[in-house]
Amino acid sequence: MARGHPAPHPAPRPAPLRPSGAVRRPGAEPSFRPGPETGRRQRRPGGHAARLKMAAPLAKQAGAVLRDLALRSARLRGGFPAVQLTPRRWLNLQEYQSKKLMADHGVTVQRFFVADSANDALEAAQRLKAKEIVLKAQILAGGRGKGIFNSGLKGGVHLTKDPKTVEQLAKQMIGYNLSTKQTPKDGVTVKKVMVAEALNISRETYFAILMDRACNGPVMVGSPQGGVDIEEVAVTSPELIFKEEIDIFEGIQDRQALQMAKNLGFKGPLQQQAADQIKKLYNLFLKIDATQVEVNPFGETPEGQVVCFDAKINFDDNAEFRQKEIFAMDDKSENEPIENEAAKYDLKYIGLDGNIACFVNGAGLAMATCDIISLNGGKPANFLDLGGGVKEAQVYQAFKLLTADPKVEAILVNIFGGIVNCAIIANGITKACRELELKVPLVVRLEGEC
Repeated sequence: MARGHPAPHPAPRPAPLRPSGAVRRPGAEPSFRPGPETGRRQRRPGGHAARLKMAAPLAKQAGAVLRDLALRSARLRGGFPAVQLTPRRWLNLQEYQSKKLMADHGVTVQRFFVADSANDALEAAQRLKAKEIVLKAQILAGGRGKGIFNSGLKGGVHLTKDPKTVEQLAKQMIGYNLSTKQTPKDGVTVKKVMVAEALNISRETYFAILMDRACNGPVMVGSPQGGVDIEEVAVTSPELIFKEEIDIFEGIQDRQALQMAKNLGFKGPLQQQAADQIKKLYNLFLKIDATQVEVNPFGETPEGQVVCFDAKINFDDNAEFRQKEIFAMDDKSENEPIENEAAKYDLKYIGLDGNIACFVNGAGLAMATCDIISLNGGKPANFLDLGGGVKEAQVYQAFKLLTADPKVEAILVNIFGGIVNCAIIANGITKACRELELKVPLVVRLEGEC
């Protein structure tokens, strides 16, 4: 019999871009979250001349990369009309914020309170009056249950029946760093904890609503086998995956919700209760402009209650203008400072552990560029996506970010002119080189229409 629910996953941005929105899970946790341990080398001694000498092989590597890219450029040509895209950072919400969103839309979740001090945690535990309490550290990373605090406490998720124990545990959580497999080496400082009612789970299922381009609208996906990696279920037991398209104009129908509840294995009164929860989840999906609402596990308790124990929510960033309250909750405190600085200029930046800086437009081309650098024996220092609709000032700021990184020993610019004006990039680069007094080798490839 399982207790409580698994730690949520903050989410994720599109790998490797993180972003949560989150929610990617309540508490939004990316599958890959680069941290400060990824390349904090100090600049090598020896002065500017020595650095240039050491950087020469890097320029050679960059040249090989460009030649390899040139062979692939034909795939990028073809008279595509220019597309104006503005890159956006994905939304990250903490677990308690996501649970509140669900509760506000009538979705059944565990009763909980949030505390930012040990005394508040004690009061919250006493107010719950629950038979058993689960205390969860609130950070945007997975694996909290197996994490370690620098206070010596092991585990970011604890079960107890004694409110006083909650207070003692909170003292060892709040203000201390929690390290998990998805955090930086030094961990992430816990500023809040969630004090929630612990519930037994008698059966776990999987349920999700997502936008499907192939269906031109929302689709429900469910499985009676929940609480596990749904991708594995799809491979090993595809007959246990159920899919139902929803007409975006008519909305979810009662018969569809009941059929999905039946497919998930709910019986008797629980079947109607599950169907009602499914309809409320669809209402949540529409009202918050989500692109995905995934509940795993979508479970039932021995007391006969259907509960959403853990969820992952992705938001449509294009709807920020009408979801200002939700986007105002975005938690950027756990980002690297350079990521927050990049976000100010609508740049997607993720630090990596190499020494060749990448300056690219388009997420796909950026990932391909990183791969080709690695293929040719180099190591990318970052993932920087300019996107489309870029302005000269953004190019300049991007160069400031790249040159501020002490481990960068060469810069590779790889721009496809089909989605951005190459002249803008060129002007931004020349301005940056003049004003920033660039001291590392620079290789530039501008390809396509200007």
